[in-house]
Amino acid sequence: MTFEKIKEIIADHSGEDTDAITLDTEYTSLGIDSLTIVEILMDIEDEFGVTLEAGKIGTTVGDLVAKVEEGQE
Repeated sequence: MTFEKIKEIIADHSGEDTDAITLDTEYTSLGIDSLTIVEILMDIEDEFGVTLEAGKIGTTVGDLVAKVEEGQE
C-alpha cells in the first residue's frame, strides 16, 4: 500500500508511468532533480503524516518507502 501510493506521487511529479517505477528505481533515472524531490517529499509527508529529510532518503524508491514506513512506527 505504501509503495503504491508513493509510486503514484512520484509518477505525478516525474511524468513517468507508474509501471516503470519499481523499488529499485533510482530517482536520477526518472529525471528527478533536487527541487522535485522536495516537492515529492512534501506530498508524501502530507499523505503519510511523517517527516522526511531530503538528504536522508537514499537513492532508490525502495529506500524512500523504507523511510516512510519507519516514520510511521
